Amino acid sequence: MESTKVPVTGVGARRTLAALLALAGLALGAGAQPAPDAKPAKPNVRELYTKYEHRVAMRDGTRLFTSLYVPKTCDAPHPILLNRTPYSVGPYGVDQYRESLGPSEPFARAGFVVVYQDVRGRYMSEGTWTEVRPHVATRASPQDTDESTDTWDTIDWLVEHVPCNNGRVGMWGISYPGFYVSAGMIDAHPALKAVSPQAPVTDYYLGDDSFHNGAFMLAANFGFYTFFKPRPDEPRPPQDSLRFDYGTPSGYEFFLAMGPLWSGAEKHGLLDNVYYRNNLEHTSYDLFWRARSIWRHFRNLPPAVLAVGGWFDAEDLMGPLRTYRTIRAQSPAVANHLVMGPWTHGSWSRSEGNRVGNLDFGQPTAVWYREQVEWPFFKAHLVDAKPAPVAKATMFETGTNRWRQFDAWPPAAAEARSFYLREGGRLSPEAPGPAEAFDEYVSDPSRPVPYVGHVQIGMQGDYMTEDQRFAATRPDVLVYQTEVLDEDLTVLGPIGVTLHVSTSGTDSDFVVKVIDVYPGDLPTPEWKGKDEPRPANYVRLGGYQQLVRGEPFRGKFRRSFEQPEPFTPGQPDLIRFDLPDVAHTFRRGHRLMVQVQSSWFPLVDRNPQTFGDIPRAKPEDFRPATQRVFRSAARPSSITVTVEPQPWR
Repeated sequence: MESTKVPVTGVGARRTLAALLALAGLALGAGAQPAPDAKPAKPNVRELYTKYEHRVAMRDGTRLFTSLYVPKTCDAPHPILLNRTPYSVGPYGVDQYRESLGPSEPFARAGFVVVYQDVRGRYMSEGTWTEVRPHVATRASPQDTDESTDTWDTIDWLVEHVPCNNGRVGMWGISYPGFYVSAGMIDAHPALKAVSPQAPVTDYYLGDDSFHNGAFMLAANFGFYTFFKPRPDEPRPPQDSLRFDYGTPSGYEFFLAMGPLWSGAEKHGLLDNVYYRNNLEHTSYDLFWRARSIWRHFRNLPPAVLAVGGWFDAEDLMGPLRTYRTIRAQSPAVANHLVMGPWTHGSWSRSEGNRVGNLDFGQPTAVWYREQVEWPFFKAHLVDAKPAPVAKATMFETGTNRWRQFDAWPPAAAEARSFYLREGGRLSPEAPGPAEAFDEYVSDPSRPVPYVGHVQIGMQGDYMTEDQRFAATRPDVLVYQTEVLDEDLTVLGPIGVTLHVSTSGTDSDFVVKVIDVYPGDLPTPEWKGKDEPRPANYVRLGGYQQLVRGEPFRGKFRRSFEQPEPFTPGQPDLIRFDLPDVAHTFRRGHRLMVQVQSSWFPLVDRNPQTFGDIPRAKPEDFRPATQRVFRSAARPSSITVTVEPQPWR
């Protein structure tokens, strides 16, 4: 048969592409019929693809290590899918193959060219890696490079050198690779037709991995940077290393004993990791973080966009939401889509998606997304096909456990409704009266409120569904709840928080949690997760206090994230912020609950409750403070939810 050759550069070796079998006939023998409910056979990557390795030169001469998986057949030109990552494109070696390719199985089954690239300065690529590398808006020379130019140069090489490609390229990536997708769609190469930033790092300070409303996400970042470290100057593959030894199964115990952030990092060797140290040196929204806010450059984007995220993503929940909203505002002509499912960080990519923690959704939500949204989106833009169009917003509504589609997010018909903190622990749609009133508690940094009710090291991936009954019993947690709901309450969109507070200190955190309280007589289903272990937090569901959404707010940033200000002790002040979006129905017979507290440990670092540079605080700076939350007509504290009108109302 006629063969086609791939031009090879750098470490790549010339190989022959032989036409072997038509892709359509690989899963089944000639004339064979699948069983009625049989799943298609998982694509065998080694049988279907030939692997190549290249060092692709960027415009400044830096060469980036790139692995190509090219189909062995060429019945028709193939589209290209590109994934750029700081986490290694391994396995390395042209005879070492990945077990799966692309976002999901249909892409390999359809014969897409799939490309993985070590980004600049990571593993086998040359150059210097910069965390969340800033975008260069004005370029005067080939030395003015960023992740947008590296993506452009890579795509330009691919469409020129990969045989039998159709000139159309797509990108996808989850978490940090999602950041590279976001950067690549700015000033995009003409061949880049469709992109899917999934749980993308979009603004480390404003709600992604590092800071939430000025509060440092301690457990996740400490754990991550114990293994994600700077690479030596020369390219090299991943090296074996010892895992960090916490010396205890209790993260609460470990981080409390660690003490203040700076001395704790010094004690455990993390000051030598510049990536972790950046978080301790830049605790406000300064030029360092603003330069890394990739969403500020989402203007006039050429490719179609599918932003994907999980409602229970403990790392990058805000990334897809901010991406969708910014593109909608700044690039209204773009085919802009959003998907949010009931998933933890990245779990939509390979899992079934039936459950998170104690929540069972009764269906394989991740499978449905991959087959009914992700695959049709890329197919529509990268091949000559007309699949069913993907909705502007495809959202899984928890509580009722159903997929819904909207023309925009939040939906235009949703209405704002406020619930006020009232006397006796009530949460009411009726505003409080004129009499001055407040509730108070003592927050002690030496005894912070834990974020889960059991022993756990680091950040528990599914904490965002965690039962909150353990917290409701603490004297340093205020609890407010509605009467039993007599009809469903469907919340679609962000949740606004208004708190009138005072503190006896000069700085304090205020954590607000919105909770779905289940009926006390709700039965607990028998555990049927035969293919997965029963979760450590498995509990009875009668009276379950399911965390729906929770966020901290560092009080000194109540005026501005750029310029912190101390509190005046005892003086009432105002804090306003939004909790990230939800799509959740509080069912009839349930209650809506709000909890307010001043620590959430060790998910969030401890606030010493004295104004200053928190990472460099001394042990004596950590002092108890009396916190007051006001609830009067003059100083009403409330949450405001975006509610879907019920059709029968």
